Amino acid sequence: MDKQRTRRWSPYIAGALAGALAVGSVLLVGKFFGASTTIARVGGAIEGSFAPDHVKTLAYFQKYSFKIDWQLMFLLGITAGSFLASMVSGTFRLTLLPDMWKEHFGVSSGKRIIVAFIGGIFAALGARMAGGCPSGHGLSGLMQMSVSGYISLICFFLGGIIVARILYGGRDAV
Repeated sequence: MDKQRTRRWSPYIAGALAGALAVGSVLLVGKFFGASTTIARVGGAIEGSFAPDHVKTLAYFQKYSFKIDWQLMFLLGITAGSFLASMVSGTFRLTLLPDMWKEHFGVSSGKRIIVAFIGGIFAALGARMAGGCPSGHGLSGLMQMSVSGYISLICFFLGGIIVARILYGGRDAV
């Protein structure tokens, strides 16, 4: 077992902390986990800085205008927390091309950026079409014992497995 693997968090402790955070969120703010609405709001704010007249005409951004709320703080907390956890554990690594990508697709950073951008667009469109993201439907849905939460999470995993098999092929992909 290599040095980095021994320094990672226990999935049981991480899961228990995520559960405690979810319960705390509901008790303190009255909200379950979610992120896609804020990501759309930030996108609208960025677009609004370039084409404010256009953004004002879009019903979507009228309904979801940018604001600083619990969900934005949640996303900032996820970002800061993951950075701090990786720094404390000594596993932080800034890389443009993951090793698995290099092994299967070569060292073209341009290809990686384009694929990641297109994948992000599909993920965002899917999250908005579904009315929420994996954390909202999956994690929060499971916490509420929601049938749609279970269905969503199963579909997220199946979609991930299928795409990994298509992109990477074989048993090593999963």
